[in-house]
Amino acid sequence: MKMSRTAAVAVVALALLSVSFTGHCYGGAGALQVGFYKGRCGFLDVETIVASVVKASLFKDPTIAPALIRMQFHDCFVKGCDASILLDGSSSEKTAPPNLSVRGYDVIDAVKEQLEKFCPGLVSCADIISMATRDVIFLSGGGRYNVQTGRRDGFESLAINVDLPSPTLSVPQSIAAFARKGLTDTDMVYLLGGHTVGVTHCFVIQDRLYNFQSTGKPDPTMDPWLLTTLRQRCPQNSTGSNSNIINLDQNRLSSSIVDNSFYKQILAHRGVLQIDQELALDPLTSATVSTIARSWDFRSKFGQAMVKLGAVDVLTGTDGEIRKSCRAINNPLF
Repeated sequence: MKMSRTAAVAVVALALLSVSFTGHCYGGAGALQVGFYKGRCGFLDVETIVASVVKASLFKDPTIAPALIRMQFHDCFVKGCDASILLDGSSSEKTAPPNLSVRGYDVIDAVKEQLEKFCPGLVSCADIISMATRDVIFLSGGGRYNVQTGRRDGFESLAINVDLPSPTLSVPQSIAAFARKGLTDTDMVYLLGGHTVGVTHCFVIQDRLYNFQSTGKPDPTMDPWLLTTLRQRCPQNSTGSNSNIINLDQNRLSSSIVDNSFYKQILAHRGVLQIDQELALDPLTSATVSTIARSWDFRSKFGQAMVKLGAVDVLTGTDGEIRKSCRAINNPLF
């Protein structure tokens, strides 16, 4: 069957099992490694260039932090971390319903423009996503973690490939979805901690507020005060991505900071998304949630989980390319 201009078959290289959080991947010459670009851009440092653009973007728009965290998740969860979410096209991943509200493409474009100016053809868009996300996490109060680089960009981006887990899945269903990507239930709990700076739209949580599981009543696990507050913010039958936005961490003092406040909120039955609240209620994950809520090392362990996410089904070596523009493959075959 003939493929679109933005699609060509890509051989996917599995690098997840070779991750080392303290240094390199041990998977041969094509493996990811910390410092992959060191000394390859003349007297300039690739990661410094990325950080400077990201810092300026975050200063202008603090909501870029959750946007880029979400972008990395949405990219890596679909056919691996290959920057496929960045490709334009009438049937690309961008057009799939779960991705219509993904933002931050302009930040990635700005980083790519600077890197192409100083060291053309060197840095993949997939690596830019990973480095930029690391930087917004750090600049938003999270821990500073080493990013492994050396990814190549993929050739395929199709909406039909988008199989992101729904926020209405049960905990066992979510665990199964993450396991298919080589991620454990603990990884899942930490990665969903990205909701510490995340947001959602009212229409996503309509059922929890007014008609949970077709009962005609709200979700009984939601804190009554939060229910009243959210109903004021989200009138019944709110529709479309233009509906009001809700912080997923309901601690107003912490909703823009990468910390463990989110876990404390869901333990208090103040989770906004169904899956978030169920993390604190389901025996499979409740103990992990309680531990994270009490611990001091969330920042470092969240970083470790992001590194593991960033190694899912990456392309290295000749399996992919270095795009000149993050929005199009270099030499479309069709």
